[in-house]
Amino acid sequence: MMALELSFLGGFAFLLVILAIVLAAARLLMGPTIPDRVVAADVLGVITTAGLIWLASMLDNAIYLDIALVYGALAFVGVVAIARALESNRGNKG
Repeated sequence: MMALELSFLGGFAFLLVILAIVLAAARLLMGPTIPDRVVAADVLGVITTAGLIWLASMLDNAIYLDIALVYGALAFVGVVAIARALESNRGNKG
């Protein structure tokens, strides 16, 4: 009985992650503004990092944790750089 509940919850969590990916990809493609697209790209980066951590757990291989750490740090730095560039462009216009 307990295994069935855990299996159901795992499948439900997987569906929620897929829904989050679809919604973030839609926001990335449709906008309407550039900051919306940057946030969507950040969300996809966080989901990818979580997926790498899940993969490390499933394969019992710690190298994927190192990859997730580097990927997460690079994604964060990239989003901050884009946000700063957008902020400086906004300051130059006004």
